[in-house]
Amino acid sequence: MLRLALILGLLSAVGPFAIDMYLPALPTLASDFDATEAAVQLTLTSYFLAFGVAQLFYGPMADAVGRKPPLLLGLAIFALGSAGAVFADSITSLAGWRFVQGLGGASLMVVPRAVIRDRYTGTDATRLMAMIMLVISVSPMLAPLAGSGVIAVAGWRTIFAVLLVAAGLSVLLLIFGLEEPLPAAARQRPRLRPLLLGAKRLLGDPIFMALTFVGGFGMASFFVFIASASFVYTQQFGLTPTGFSIAFAINAVGFFGASQIAAPLGARFGIQRVVRIGVTGFAVVTLFMSGIAVAGWASLTVVVVGLVIANAFLGVVIPTTMVLALEDHGDIAGLASSLGGTLQMLAGGVMITAAGPFFDGTVTPMLLAIALCGVLAASLCWAVLRPRPLVEPT
Repeated sequence: MLRLALILGLLSAVGPFAIDMYLPALPTLASDFDATEAAVQLTLTSYFLAFGVAQLFYGPMADAVGRKPPLLLGLAIFALGSAGAVFADSITSLAGWRFVQGLGGASLMVVPRAVIRDRYTGTDATRLMAMIMLVISVSPMLAPLAGSGVIAVAGWRTIFAVLLVAAGLSVLLLIFGLEEPLPAAARQRPRLRPLLLGAKRLLGDPIFMALTFVGGFGMASFFVFIASASFVYTQQFGLTPTGFSIAFAINAVGFFGASQIAAPLGARFGIQRVVRIGVTGFAVVTLFMSGIAVAGWASLTVVVVGLVIANAFLGVVIPTTMVLALEDHGDIAGLASSLGGTLQMLAGGVMITAAGPFFDGTVTPMLLAIALCGVLAASLCWAVLRPRPLVEPT
């Protein structure tokens, strides 16, 4: 399990690296292209939207031809987008190449989830997902620091050259490190009618939909933070790009630390009960922080510490909702993973777009938008999900 977690984690980390590594450059991009904060955030939104929509295609493809071919195709498209971004001559052009990157990076999110479902279910799957999350945690902890270092030495364009190299190394890892986990006998030909029936089944399953959007609104809170944090930390709190990178890494510690105890908590108390407690705690903490911000008491220390606590609650929600959403749909795990991922990414993109006009480089709009994500997730969780003990397969 450890070897599989390392391989899937490294592959899955490429997409987050494409987001986190260039975050310190967002204010520089605004200056270089004479663009507004909202225009710069479009380079994130375009990535998220492409990342979400493309998952609809990679999941069925993975069910039809196996898990490795879609991963290789995605890496090739991601490499093309990275190369184009190096030479972007406007903020619009950069957003376009980021869209291409997202089209490729989507495979690195949806297919590893299906691989997990191929090998494990229940708490074992949650444990593997948590181990993958631990590998992915390198991204928010180190990628912004690496990005700020690259910017200082060679400028922001070099970041995308580094991502191009990362894509090439990932191809080698995939070819030589991962055996095809889906046997030919288990593959399903991509026929429209079964896909539509499978999608209808998933969209009509209230548990699948609730879990998808509970995790989706949780992820949307990350997207809101990612889109605005560099401006808030550098403009309101006066941090340098390196200082922002350190603060960003600290904020990620709570999430990835808590994700490692999701499996044992789920085994002891039931996964759905853990989700309910985690999402409620996240909503309460973010609402409290929003009140502090409105009152004018949101110092840098308060914001960083508060987000660490909030993200710790969220850390037990994201991996468990991913696993639970696929639990009853093993026969269409690729489709379920892609549809769920698409809905989650679209939720994040919509939240950034809706909140974008209110972002002004200060902390209050950011915290209010994050709290809204928490309230939506908690409301959905309490309205639909009911705690039940996890029943392991025999």
